[in-house]
This record gives sequence, C-alpha cells and structure tokens, in this order.
Amino acid sequence: MGALKQLEETVLSGLQSLPKVRVSGVVREVTPSFYRAAGLSEFVKLGDRVGFDANGRRHAGEVVRIDENGVTIKPFDGRVEAALGMRSYVMSDMGLNPDASWRGRVINALGEPVDDLGPLLPGARAVPFDAQPPNAMTRARVNKPLKTGVRAVDLFTPICEGQRIGIFAGSGVGKSTLLSMLARCEGFDTIVVALVGERGREVREFLEGPIEPNRARSVIVVSTGDESPMMRRQAPRTALSIAEYFRDQGDSVFLIVDSVTRFAHAARDVALAAGEPAVARGYTPSVFSDLPRLLERAGPGAEGKGSITGVFSVLIDGDDHNDPVADSIRGTLDGHIVLDRAIADQGRYPAINVLGSISRLADQVWTSEQKELVRRLRTLIARFEDTRDLRLMGGYHPGTDQELDQAVVIVPKIYEALRQDPPMPVSTDAFSELAQLLRG
Repeated sequence: MGALKQLEETVLSGLQSLPKVRVSGVVREVTPSFYRAAGLSEFVKLGDRVGFDANGRRHAGEVVRIDENGVTIKPFDGRVEAALGMRSYVMSDMGLNPDASWRGRVINALGEPVDDLGPLLPGARAVPFDAQPPNAMTRARVNKPLKTGVRAVDLFTPICEGQRIGIFAGSGVGKSTLLSMLARCEGFDTIVVALVGERGREVREFLEGPIEPNRARSVIVVSTGDESPMMRRQAPRTALSIAEYFRDQGDSVFLIVDSVTRFAHAARDVALAAGEPAVARGYTPSVFSDLPRLLERAGPGAEGKGSITGVFSVLIDGDDHNDPVADSIRGTLDGHIVLDRAIADQGRYPAINVLGSISRLADQVWTSEQKELVRRLRTLIARFEDTRDLRLMGGYHPGTDQELDQAVVIVPKIYEALRQDPPMPVSTDAFSELAQLLRG
C-alpha cells in the first residue's frame, strides 16, 4: 500500500507540473466589426469569452454566433486587431466580484477601474453579468413614497422606492440635466450610475457636479460613445449586477442608466454582426427581448432584502415617441416622464410635459385630496394648452367660459412654480410649495 500511495503522489505531482492546456482555434476571417475563428464550435456556447494575444496584451471578445464552420466573435476593443492565422482561445468566465469598497469608484463595462485610484478589492462572491430577475411571486410590494426633490416630478409623476421609471426626451431637451437633479435624491444607501455612450467631457462634469455630494456612496460605470458596441452593451448589465449585489445586502439602491437607447443601438450592432435580420427600423428581434430582460432586473428584491429604484433615460430618435425601442421600453417600465422640446424652447426647465407623463404607482403616494387636486390641475393645463391658438388669434373673451378663465389665470402660475434649475434648492414638500407660490 505504501508503494501504491507513493506512486499516486508521484503521478499527481507530475500532472501538476505539466503546462496548462487551453482550447484554441485559428482566425479565418476578419472584418471591421468582428472576426471568425475555426476549431472552436464544439467547445463554446453563445456569450462565452474568447480572446487572442497581440501587441503584448490580451484582447477579449464574446461569442455571438456559432455554426459548424466556426464561431463569430465580437471584440470588446474598439478596433479588431486580429489577423489571419492567429490563435484564438477560450477564456475563463469573466464574472464580477463586487464589494462594498467599490463605493466611490469609477469602473468600465468589464468591471476594471478607470479612476487611477488603484485596483479594486474583489468581493467574496462572484455575480453573473446576466442575472435573472427575482421571481415574480417572491418580490416585495412597491408602496414606499420617495421624494426626488424635483417639484414637477413629486407633484405629477411621484415615484416609489423600488419603482422603474423612464425619462423620454429628444436630444438637447434637458434629459441629462434632469438626471443630474434626480441624482441628488436622498434616502438611498447606494447609488449606481451607468453612463452609456455619453460624450467623454460629460463624465467628469457629472462626477464633479451633481453626483459629487454623494460620490462616496456611488459606483459609476462608464462606457463613452467612442468605445465599442460590446462595451456599450455591457455597461448597463455591469451596473445592474453591482446594484443587485448591494440590493442583496439589504441596501436601498438608486440606479441611473443614461441611456437605454444607446444600449439598444449597441445590441443592434452586435445582433447584425451575428447575422440577425432587421425587422423594425433596423432593429433585430433580439433587441426587443434584451430590453425587458435588462429592465426587469431593477425593482424590488425578494421579501426581506433591499430594492433597486431605477431611472432610465430614453433618447427619442427624431423626437418620434412611437419609435419601436421607446414604445417597447415604455410598456415595460412603471411610468414615464416626457420632456417636450416645445416647452424647452419656451425656457421652462425641467421641460416636463405633465399631460404626457404618468407614474403607474402614483396612487401609492397621493392622498385622496392630492389625487383630486392633481386631476383638477391637469384639467386646467389641458384646457389652457388646447385653447392656445384660439387665444393667440384673439378668439378668447373673458367671462364666456368660467373654466377657461380660471385656467388663463392659474396655469401660468403653475408653470412658474414648476420651473426649477439645478442650482436651486431641492423641493421638500411639493404640494405646500405649490400652494404658497400660487397664493404669492
């Protein structure tokens, strides 16, 4: 027995000293957006990481298509630096190990630090980039009111903790400004921000501006517009994984994603590279399944755990609110805030169209008196806007329509009360402030 034991130890020792073997294939096709490798089809599945070594570093990519002749790999780098004949190998799973010490840090879509503050301390537990949402039957109810400090939001589209709401706006209408105002919201343990496809100059402006007071409890995931579609597609998923980690620790998490539309654009680029056909304005079928899968990950956790309150900005292409992506997102979220270019042109910010905005959980926040007041205010605003052309043409005569007379007097005061710029103090009691401004 002693000799057998010694032989076994010798064999094991010899095996450990052997060089590690990795599965690899050969690059057979290179295009500006992807490359194909032969010899890997039987060893990988969709979503696996594959890489190659060039210029002294490792270049990672993701498998987006598999067929018997090879696999299609979409790289995370902005440029495809693969060359014909290179060896492309299967990489170990690229998971994420969030930790509480990540608060105050800025990372990229792959979970790597980009703030020059040293390496990140890995957590004890790995979390997947594409986790499943909590089971619908075990999720907690959403009923805790939340004050955002933005008067127009707290009055007409109130938000609850654990709610998911979208900000729908065309370019240059004040979407990022409104997000920066919401970022000042108090009452959360952790803030997670995903800046997807943003201009590079806006990153520091956001970090050193609205988020600065809460920087110590924030994790920022950045993927600028010059990065590859793979990185822009990955950034919101990374942010959701980090938010889920803190949620499972019992934290109340505030998640901001700017913007989901750029995630959809990136997902479209990846799907087209995989050979999917375009079905709606250039978007592929998988985009419309990726969106709800991403958005449903936000919201309340299981009973006894924390929650993720999600604010998702939606860039409306060509100011068309019936754009397929916008329509899909609007149907998935728990409410939407619409920013109107015509209101912005009048110099009223935030340019919220209160008639086109809705919160599906507003009844959890309003009292019966507040609900009736908001209904009455909406009626007056609608009456005021419907008769704008009539009044401009001189067709309105005071005293002939009592409701219109009331709207002409009150609605301009309401608009002035809703005006709120970022430097102004946050709202603490929107209804009381509105009453005071109307009396004034």
